[in-house]
Amino acid sequence: MQRRQFLIISAAAGIAAAVGPALAHNGDEIIPGFDEALKAGGPIMIHVTAPWCEVCQAQKPIVASLLASPDFKNMKKFDVDFDTQKEILARYRVQMQSTMIVYKSGKEVDRQTGQTDPAVIEALLRKAL
Repeated sequence: MQRRQFLIISAAAGIAAAVGPALAHNGDEIIPGFDEALKAGGPIMIHVTAPWCEVCQAQKPIVASLLASPDFKNMKKFDVDFDTQKEILARYRVQMQSTMIVYKSGKEVDRQTGQTDPAVIEALLRKAL
């Protein structure tokens, strides 16, 4: 019986170790400047894109225009490449390019994927203010 319990506990620990980094931030900064911005508590946006993604290319000028406006002057934006930054995708549970995640007071408040409507993107960003 003890051997069976040991095997179950060992298996659970192995699963937790494998899944843990994808579900929780363990303090290792993998987006330069992100941890500092998160601790500061200001509005933050993570934008996951890929160079081949047409939706991402449509989002970029919309996001740039919004972030250039006075309303969003304090928002920090962090770009993540869908093709090369897989560890970040796992950590923040991102499954698709064209994903935007916003943070307020150090906590994720919303995310959207595939959105190209400027009004909807603006509403998303406003949730972080």
